[in-house]
Amino acid sequence: MTQTYNVLFLCTGNSARSILAEAILQKDGEGRFRPFSAGSQPKGEVHPFAIELLKNLKRDTSFARSKSWDEFATPEAPKMDFVFTVCDSAANETCPLWPGHPMTAHWGIPDPAAAQGTDAEKHLAFAEAYRQLSNRISAFLSLPLASIDRMSLQTKLREISLSRPMPG
Repeated sequence: MTQTYNVLFLCTGNSARSILAEAILQKDGEGRFRPFSAGSQPKGEVHPFAIELLKNLKRDTSFARSKSWDEFATPEAPKMDFVFTVCDSAANETCPLWPGHPMTAHWGIPDPAAAQGTDAEKHLAFAEAYRQLSNRISAFLSLPLASIDRMSLQTKLREISLSRPMPG
């Protein structure tokens, strides 16, 4: 029986990057992972460009809601195996103590919701964030989670964030 890993993606607003990451892992993780997302200061709604992008890519959006990371810091919450911050603001905040002592890493991605310009330029920012997250999640999925020791795994998780984006 294959283990199912719980993964939490964190961002400040939980309206774009963390939602995109949750959708990517939901599909690409092929049932080996239970992804979640949350924010330290959730906006209360998912950015419409994030929803539009996911729908255009035929990704499920039924899960998408902006929520507080407090939901995942209670004893009743699912025990996380991995927690990834995907924005620099959340990485610099004092996170709750997560039940289960998950592995953590910071995978900072520029905020597409902060993009300026035309709608086309903003959509491009969301597509670029999605691409970067997809590349990092793909690298994560290629790790031999069942057979690697904890210290080596932690190193590999941090190395994923150091990889430079490939030109699009």
